Amino acid sequence: MAWTETRTGAAESVDEWEREDGWATIRLRERSDGSWVVRLDRLTQAPEGSCYREERVGSRAEAAEVVSAWCEAYDVADERTDA
Repeated sequence: MAWTETRTGAAESVDEWEREDGWATIRLRERSDGSWVVRLDRLTQAPEGSCYREERVGSRAEAAEVVSAWCEAYDVADERTDA
């Protein structure tokens, strides 16, 4: 299942990705002190249940690594079959 970037905030330094099924989002934002926060929010209704994680890192590059890792770790197997 894919993640799609749904929000890019040029002015406020916020980027957000939504999982294809709509049950989870990952948001990356810059804090006023220059550090970066990445958060995962998966709804209770998701097949694998609710989950909330937040990680604070020192650079955008580190934040991008967290986003990439979480997109992979919190993805859902694509159960569709080719006909």
